[in-house]
Amino acid sequence: MALDARNLGTRSRDLPDPAGPARPLRPAPPRRSRRSRRSRALGGALARLPDMAPAGSANLPWVEKYRPQALSELVSHRDILSTVQRFISEDRLPHLLLYGPPGTGKTSTILACARQLYREREFGSMVLELNASDDRGIDIVRGPILSFASTRTIFKKGFKLVILDEADAMTQDAQNALRRVIEKFTENTRFCLICNYLSKIIPALQSRCTRFRFGPLTPELMVPRLQHVIQEEGVDVTEDGMKALVTLSSGDMRRALNILQSTSMAFGKVTEENVYTCTGHPLKSDITNILDWMLNQDFSTAYRKIMELKTLKGLALQDILTEIHLFVHRVDFPPSIRIQLLIKLADIEYRLAAGTSEKIQLSSLIAAFQVTRDLVVAEA
Repeated sequence: MALDARNLGTRSRDLPDPAGPARPLRPAPPRRSRRSRRSRALGGALARLPDMAPAGSANLPWVEKYRPQALSELVSHRDILSTVQRFISEDRLPHLLLYGPPGTGKTSTILACARQLYREREFGSMVLELNASDDRGIDIVRGPILSFASTRTIFKKGFKLVILDEADAMTQDAQNALRRVIEKFTENTRFCLICNYLSKIIPALQSRCTRFRFGPLTPELMVPRLQHVIQEEGVDVTEDGMKALVTLSSGDMRRALNILQSTSMAFGKVTEENVYTCTGHPLKSDITNILDWMLNQDFSTAYRKIMELKTLKGLALQDILTEIHLFVHRVDFPPSIRIQLLIKLADIEYRLAAGTSEKIQLSSLIAAFQVTRDLVVAEA
């Protein structure tokens, strides 16, 4: 049978279906991805959760919670603060080098300056802060610090600020590389170096900065600030507890606040005994007993009683030695005998720092005092 050529192009849909006419198909519903279903479920669960208020600063350490936010809030070194304030107001801030013992307000001062110079949303683009926890070798100076200092911000006039905290931990090579960066980009960037030991900063960097020394805080400056924190936190502090805080902190405000917070959380009430117990420092009564045993008991009894006291209260011989040294200056020894005793104490401290046995050094300490006792008796 001859086939018509036109029928060869007929599509299968044009042929009659032997099963009858086809039923219209419904369009398949769009498939939701697993991720969208999961996100919708999560969104619904979150919508059912109660609104949670931000925790705020309730859980912050008191050192950060009460850190001064402006130059006017700092309690010490008014001469330095007035000079820096004048630099800022006249827009003539030089490179700064702030040095001194810890807890005296160096970092707080420069952060307060940065808050005064820049708005909060400009901080990220205008301020670079690095401390000892960051890697600050020569590669960091040639990399991030150099790129930050060499670029300008389009919509902001003025200079950028680079804060290098604990700069005395930087290597010599990094400090030498930084010298050239400071010199080259002075027009665009100001550097502030903060350190504890000025001798560890190379002379070339010192000569490029205006130096300010932050000395330890006096009790007259520390007590009002501590009382402000005590009032805000509702801590129960006795008068002798306040004296113990100031004495043990040695002009370090950060240490004073940390001891105050630790003692108040551990004991509830801040007394002299609680402060000394919390810090593991020997009490004055313990030092009096130790001196009494060393000067009035025989060697074996004194050694046994001091070892029992050390074990009971967990005292370190280094702390005992420091406190005894202060008592030696108050006891009325003849000058020649006092000199010999102080030399012995210095030798014991040196050997302790070298890592020798505490038991042997305690024996040496008792021996030194018993020899002193015998010399005093012989001279009398």
